[in-house]
Amino acid sequence: MVEAATTISIQDMVSDSEWQQRVDLAACYRLLAHYGWDDLVFTHNTARVPDTEHFLINPFGLKFNEVSASSLVKIDREGNKVMDSAYPILQAGFIVHSAIHLGRDDAHCVMHTHTRAGCAVGAQEAGLLMINQKSMEFYNRLGYHDYEGIADNFEERDRMAKNLGSHKAMIMRNHGLLSVGDNMAQAFGTMRRLHEACEIQLMAQAGGGALTIPSPEICEHTACQFDNIGGLNETAWAAELRMLDCIDPSFRD
Repeated sequence: MVEAATTISIQDMVSDSEWQQRVDLAACYRLLAHYGWDDLVFTHNTARVPDTEHFLINPFGLKFNEVSASSLVKIDREGNKVMDSAYPILQAGFIVHSAIHLGRDDAHCVMHTHTRAGCAVGAQEAGLLMINQKSMEFYNRLGYHDYEGIADNFEERDRMAKNLGSHKAMIMRNHGLLSVGDNMAQAFGTMRRLHEACEIQLMAQAGGGALTIPSPEICEHTACQFDNIGGLNETAWAAELRMLDCIDPSFRD
């Protein structure tokens, strides 16, 4: 009698902590697709594999609504695969994300988007204006990185990390937005508020009237309040996951 071959799943091959990181990163991709913040198969979001120097990146060629926990590609600091995968990765995406992972030990999760609102504000000389509560979260807490062309130059990595500094978000001029977090909940919550701040700015500017900007003292006070929001990102993230489970739970596969 011939025994049936046993298929070992990706989940069986990795630690529980890595699998949870995979699920959360796959959820991030599905949320970007759901909210229309994706860019075909371009842009990337990455997560460090806990207790290692490896990180996870999307398989290049899949749309974000196709990404699942098992399809994510595990790579090292040089962009080499450390686990077999049928999918390639995009080198420019690796350069952007490795810059942050290598430069910030606390940046376990990194998001990068090309939303229209983010790109539009990134093209404005003044950058993000403090005209709304969402933007004031980033008062004196936002990095800026000048455009150097498509990110295929390893020498640009140090400049990206330096321009992000200790901030949790950065506007990449003429390019898009970037956020970091200790976990996916933090990176996603920061990206959502930064993106919405950019949308609000463009809508306010389109109105044609003079803009009201609160005093530096009020802006700093508001930013400090955001600095101490505690677990609100995690609460909101749990709600996002419940929504995804209702729509299509295959991101967990």
